[in-house]
Amino acid sequence: MHTTDLFKQRLICVVVIDRADQAVPLAGALVAGGLNNIEVTFRTAGAAEFIKLIREAIPSAIVGAGTLLTADQVKQAVDAGAQFGVSPGLSEAVSKAAHEAGLSLFPGVVTPTEIIRALDLGWTYLKFFPAETFGGINALKSLIGPFGHTGVKFIPTGGITAVTLPDYLAMPQVAAVGGSWMADRKLVAENQWGKITKLAVEAVKMTQPV
Repeated sequence: MHTTDLFKQRLICVVVIDRADQAVPLAGALVAGGLNNIEVTFRTAGAAEFIKLIREAIPSAIVGAGTLLTADQVKQAVDAGAQFGVSPGLSEAVSKAAHEAGLSLFPGVVTPTEIIRALDLGWTYLKFFPAETFGGINALKSLIGPFGHTGVKFIPTGGITAVTLPDYLAMPQVAAVGGSWMADRKLVAENQWGKITKLAVEAVKMTQPV
């Protein structure tokens, strides 16, 4: 998968899946709403299994692995068919494993030092996380100042909502935005697939040029 495929839409739905029987219906609900980019977080034990289930059942979905904290998790994600990886922080072990596996990785950064280190490790698409907690739009603008010429692109995630989404998307250095409001864990637990599709439709509309 080329990152251009992932970033055509500029929106990634970050999901936490608790049970195997939720994986395919959830992904199907998002894709039905026009949202194909799905980040399955490794916050639950079955994450690798869920990625594999979605990849096999819904080929049009672009499925990544989130919350990658170890090299072993990178291996699990790749073996399951993950098309990209996301980490909440910057780990050399995770970075090395991703490079060796040929997995596109978006490591988490929040300071200039971390951005420099990520660039040194060969990554230019960086997760700005947790975005809202660490200053949101204003903080990101400040970081773009000294790094805009490097070609770095940001994927702000963490606390972003439908209300703040347009402000982030207005920044050309933002490749995509990660959000979970379209598939909140409570909605998933209640099998609210129709509601999730509706929220996905609304979110995707916001990514379209006016």
